[in-house]
Amino acid sequence: MLEQENARPHVEVSPTEVSQAELLQSSQPGTAAVRNVQHEVFARVNDEPIDQAAVQAAVDAPESGAVVVFHGVIRNHDGGSAVRALDYSAHPLAEQLLAELVRDESERTGLRLAAWHRVGALQIGDSALVAAAASAHRREAFEAIEALVERIKAEIPIWKRQHYETGSSEWVGL
Repeated sequence: MLEQENARPHVEVSPTEVSQAELLQSSQPGTAAVRNVQHEVFARVNDEPIDQAAVQAAVDAPESGAVVVFHGVIRNHDGGSAVRALDYSAHPLAEQLLAELVRDESERTGLRLAAWHRVGALQIGDSALVAAAASAHRREAFEAIEALVERIKAEIPIWKRQHYETGSSEWVGL
């Protein structure tokens, strides 16, 4: 059992192919902890429905006067075409990379951050990404959440295939 001062927070990452020394096995199967001297890091990539309350709880703290939550949902259109559904696919290391990105942004901003990206078949209205930022003041939280979401979209290897009402489909953002 770890001493209280050595205890590390939990972040869900794939237990396979995790080789960085910063990842520690936790007491929960299928999870690992990422060291962060300031606060815990929460990052998930999986096919389970996103629990927005869990994402927000990961950043909640008594010193926070602002919590900003980004909730990205599947919309019914893109580029003038009607969308009926989509599929997200992820690289096997996407969850580990997301944890590293969240940690990096958290260290850069000094704020509590969390993110959960869903993969698999999603329908219109389903949550695809929920991210949260907490800070003493709103401006920092808004700026941090924008930077975090933009980096997730640009850097995490998650790909989207849109299915259109016409019956056709295409990969987007490759």
